[in-house]
Amino acid sequence: MIASPRFQRFAAAFPPTRPVARRNARALFDLCAGFVYAQVLAACVALDLFRLLADGPLAPDCIARRLDLPPERALCLLRAAASLDLLTALPDGRFALADLGAALLGNPSVGAMIAHHALLYDDLRDPVALLRGRAGPSRLAGYWAYAGSAAPAALGEAAVAPYGALMGASQALVAGDILDAYPLARHRRLLDVGGGEGAFAVAAARRAPHLAVTLFDLPPVAARAARRFAEEGLGGRATALGGSFHDGLPPGADLISLVRVVHDHDDAPAAALLRAAHDALPPGGTLLLAEPMAGTRGAEPVGDAYFGFYLLAMGSGRPRRAEELAAMLRQAGFGDIRERATRRPLLVRLLVARRGSVSKV
Repeated sequence: MIASPRFQRFAAAFPPTRPVARRNARALFDLCAGFVYAQVLAACVALDLFRLLADGPLAPDCIARRLDLPPERALCLLRAAASLDLLTALPDGRFALADLGAALLGNPSVGAMIAHHALLYDDLRDPVALLRGRAGPSRLAGYWAYAGSAAPAALGEAAVAPYGALMGASQALVAGDILDAYPLARHRRLLDVGGGEGAFAVAAARRAPHLAVTLFDLPPVAARAARRFAEEGLGGRATALGGSFHDGLPPGADLISLVRVVHDHDDAPAAALLRAAHDALPPGGTLLLAEPMAGTRGAEPVGDAYFGFYLLAMGSGRPRRAEELAAMLRQAGFGDIRERATRRPLLVRLLVARRGSVSKV
């Protein structure tokens, strides 16, 4: 009935159903036009428009000059950004930052992800070919070099540098949420597996000054992390080791963290990673598994749509529900599996598991 054009016209005119019909029409149009909205945002980030307005409102002609845009096209961008609540159009004709634009200005890691999406847009040009496995090599698979490599441990630094910086920015966005949800006071040594250039490891070391930290990642990534530890003044208690979890994980830590790592892997390597973490922990040792998850209430499009297609284009991994991850943890030998609430579950949720005992998930 809803698919009937006749019923749609009736619903749009009939007072009791008119608000619902209008909301549905807007929602459907937003789905159709979403790629345009995303490109408006990408243009704002590429032109650094939000920083330009950080000191206060400006007139359109001033903004056009500063951005080196024709006045009419600058006005087109400004009005588009205002319609998306990124900017505010003031009564005197000037434009100012709105809450969303200011929030982006305060989170440079989000801006880095927006710029990175240029690769994803290309890979999603033909989504049906992607779903059927006929799209050919994707740009994201080339960017995340380890995802498509038969020997990821042999990658050179030039191959890992671009994604390492982006991974560091995205981890920094969620590190505080994880550490607020799970205090580290009871632990003495952390092994951060797949920790990239050390964003989470540095945050953990800062939060718990007593904690010794070891980062484990591919050799060229670990080398970059070691340099960061030295720059941060953590060389005395933070080390970086290079290797592959397929060869096992270094023992000695009573806490292992997997921050946005498991969802990057298909089921078999993800299960192998969890088994390796279990084997590296002592009895009673703890695992932190933190990532955005499918089926997150109120954020279903983030876990199921965005990460579902992102990882599909990347060529490795998939978003999983908390229940799926708990089952994988149990199969790896973990018990006492509990979820700790985080501030922003759309960005990261946290499962805490221990070696042995009974699951609570």
